[in-house]
Amino acid sequence: MSLIVNESRKASVGIITISDTRTDETDKSGRTIEKLMQEHNHTVLQKVIVKDEPEAIKTAIFSFIQSSAEFIITNGGTGISSRDFTYETVAPLFDKEMIGFGELFRYLSYKQVGTRSILSRATAGTIGSTTVFVLPGSTKAVELALNEIILKEIPHLFQEQQKHS
Repeated sequence: MSLIVNESRKASVGIITISDTRTDETDKSGRTIEKLMQEHNHTVLQKVIVKDEPEAIKTAIFSFIQSSAEFIITNGGTGISSRDFTYETVAPLFDKEMIGFGELFRYLSYKQVGTRSILSRATAGTIGSTTVFVLPGSTKAVELALNEIILKEIPHLFQEQQKHS
Protein backbone atom coordinates (compact mmCIF):
# COMPACT_ATOMS: atom_id res chain seq x y z
CA MET A 1 0.00 0.00 0.00
CA SER A 2 1.46 3.35 -0.95
CA LEU A 3 0.77 6.43 1.12
CA ILE A 4 -0.21 9.66 -0.54
CA VAL A 5 1.36 12.84 0.81
CA ASN A 6 -1.38 15.03 2.27
CA GLU A 7 -0.23 18.56 1.45
CA SER A 8 -3.09 20.13 3.43
CA ARG A 9 -2.48 18.47 6.80
CA LYS A 10 -1.53 21.07 9.38
CA ALA A 11 0.97 20.55 12.18
CA SER A 12 0.88 21.33 15.87
CA VAL A 13 4.14 23.06 16.72
CA GLY A 14 6.00 24.03 19.88
CA ILE A 15 8.65 26.75 19.63
CA ILE A 16 11.56 26.99 22.06
CA THR A 17 14.00 29.90 22.03
CA ILE A 18 17.15 28.93 23.93
CA SER A 19 19.00 31.98 25.18
CA ASP A 20 20.44 33.51 28.32
CA THR A 21 19.62 37.02 27.11
CA ARG A 22 16.49 37.05 24.93
CA THR A 23 13.13 38.25 26.18
CA ASP A 24 9.67 38.26 24.58
CA GLU A 25 10.48 41.72 23.22
CA THR A 26 13.86 40.77 21.74
CA ASP A 27 13.05 37.25 20.51
CA LYS A 28 12.93 38.05 16.80
CA SER A 29 13.80 34.49 15.73
CA GLY A 30 11.08 32.93 17.87
CA ARG A 31 8.54 35.41 16.48
CA THR A 32 9.73 34.62 12.94
CA ILE A 33 9.18 30.89 13.45
CA GLU A 34 5.73 31.59 14.90
CA LYS A 35 4.80 33.92 12.03
CA LEU A 36 5.97 31.55 9.29
CA MET A 37 4.21 28.56 10.84
CA GLN A 38 0.97 30.51 11.23
CA GLU A 39 1.21 31.86 7.65
CA HIS A 40 1.16 28.22 6.54
CA ASN A 41 -1.85 27.55 8.81
CA HIS A 42 0.03 25.37 11.28
CA THR A 43 -1.01 25.57 14.93
CA VAL A 44 1.53 27.06 17.31
CA LEU A 45 0.83 25.47 20.69
CA GLN A 46 3.11 27.86 22.54
CA LYS A 47 6.35 29.79 22.18
CA VAL A 48 8.68 29.71 25.19
CA ILE A 49 12.08 31.14 26.05
CA VAL A 50 14.40 29.07 28.24
CA LYS A 51 17.93 29.59 29.50
CA ASP A 52 20.72 27.70 27.74
CA GLU A 53 20.75 25.09 30.50
CA PRO A 54 20.33 21.37 29.78
CA GLU A 55 17.54 20.76 32.30
CA ALA A 56 15.53 23.79 31.13
CA ILE A 57 15.85 22.65 27.50
CA LYS A 58 14.80 19.07 28.30
CA THR A 59 11.87 20.24 30.42
CA ALA A 60 10.57 22.43 27.58
CA ILE A 61 10.93 19.65 25.01
CA PHE A 62 9.17 17.02 27.12
CA SER A 63 6.43 19.51 28.02
CA PHE A 64 5.67 19.99 24.32
CA ILE A 65 5.80 16.24 23.69
CA GLN A 66 3.28 15.70 26.51
CA SER A 67 1.11 18.42 24.89
CA SER A 68 1.06 16.27 21.72
CA ALA A 69 3.25 18.58 19.63
CA GLU A 70 3.94 16.94 16.30
CA PHE A 71 6.89 19.25 15.69
CA ILE A 72 9.19 21.19 17.99
CA ILE A 73 11.42 23.90 16.60
CA THR A 74 14.21 25.22 18.80
CA ASN A 75 16.42 28.18 18.03
CA GLY A 76 19.62 29.19 19.74
CA GLY A 77 22.52 27.51 21.51
CA THR A 78 23.82 25.59 18.48
CA GLY A 79 27.20 27.29 18.17
CA ILE A 80 30.50 26.41 19.78
CA SER A 81 30.70 28.90 22.64
CA SER A 82 31.04 27.63 26.18
CA ARG A 83 27.34 28.50 26.82
CA ASP A 84 25.97 26.60 23.81
CA PHE A 85 24.40 23.41 25.18
CA THR A 86 21.50 22.79 22.80
CA TYR A 87 23.13 20.18 20.57
CA GLU A 88 24.62 18.23 23.50
CA THR A 89 21.25 18.28 25.26
CA VAL A 90 18.88 17.46 22.41
CA ALA A 91 20.79 15.08 20.11
CA PRO A 92 21.06 12.28 22.73
CA LEU A 93 17.25 12.42 23.13
CA PHE A 94 16.66 11.48 19.48
CA ASP A 95 15.33 8.04 18.67
CA LYS A 96 16.38 8.74 15.08
CA GLU A 97 18.60 11.62 13.97
CA MET A 98 17.95 13.15 10.55
CA ILE A 99 21.57 13.81 9.67
CA GLY A 100 20.64 15.08 6.22
CA PHE A 101 18.84 18.08 7.72
CA GLY A 102 22.03 19.47 9.25
CA GLU A 103 24.03 18.74 6.13
CA LEU A 104 21.50 20.46 3.85
CA PHE A 105 21.10 23.39 6.21
CA ARG A 106 24.86 23.98 6.35
CA TYR A 107 25.09 23.71 2.54
CA LEU A 108 22.34 26.31 2.07
CA SER A 109 23.85 28.44 4.82
CA TYR A 110 27.25 28.26 3.11
CA LYS A 111 25.68 29.88 0.05
CA GLN A 112 24.62 32.82 2.27
CA VAL A 113 27.45 33.23 4.79
CA GLY A 114 30.35 31.27 3.35
CA THR A 115 32.64 29.18 5.48
CA ARG A 116 31.14 30.54 8.72
CA SER A 117 28.50 27.85 8.19
CA ILE A 118 30.88 25.25 9.67
CA LEU A 119 30.12 26.66 13.13
CA SER A 120 26.48 25.58 12.95
CA ARG A 121 25.47 22.42 14.75
CA ALA A 122 21.90 22.52 13.47
CA THR A 123 20.28 19.09 13.50
CA ALA A 124 16.93 17.33 13.55
CA GLY A 125 15.49 14.05 14.67
CA THR A 126 12.55 12.28 16.19
CA ILE A 127 11.65 11.69 19.80
CA GLY A 128 8.84 9.17 19.66
CA SER A 129 6.41 10.53 17.08
CA THR A 130 7.55 14.15 17.50
CA THR A 131 9.99 15.66 15.02
CA VAL A 132 12.44 18.15 16.56
CA PHE A 133 14.40 20.74 14.59
CA VAL A 134 17.40 22.37 16.31
CA LEU A 135 18.20 25.70 14.63
CA PRO A 136 20.68 28.50 15.23
CA GLY A 137 19.37 31.65 16.92
CA SER A 138 19.97 33.91 13.92
CA THR A 139 16.77 35.17 12.31
CA LYS A 140 18.27 34.69 8.83
CA ALA A 141 19.16 31.09 9.71
CA VAL A 142 15.63 30.46 11.00
CA GLU A 143 14.11 31.90 7.82
CA LEU A 144 16.44 29.78 5.68
CA ALA A 145 15.65 26.56 7.53
CA LEU A 146 11.89 27.10 7.52
CA ASN A 147 11.47 28.42 3.99
CA GLU A 148 13.92 26.13 2.24
CA ILE A 149 13.54 22.89 4.20
CA ILE A 150 11.07 22.53 7.07
CA LEU A 151 7.88 23.98 5.60
CA LYS A 152 8.45 22.05 2.37
CA GLU A 153 9.01 18.75 4.20
CA ILE A 154 6.19 18.77 6.77
CA PRO A 155 3.81 16.75 4.52
CA HIS A 156 6.52 14.18 3.81
CA LEU A 157 7.40 13.95 7.50
CA PHE A 158 3.74 13.25 8.34
CA GLN A 159 3.76 10.49 5.72
CA GLU A 160 6.88 8.92 7.20
CA GLN A 161 5.57 9.21 10.76
CA GLN A 162 2.39 7.27 9.88
CA LYS A 163 3.99 4.60 7.66
CA HIS A 164 4.07 1.81 10.23
CA SER A 165 1.61 3.12 12.80
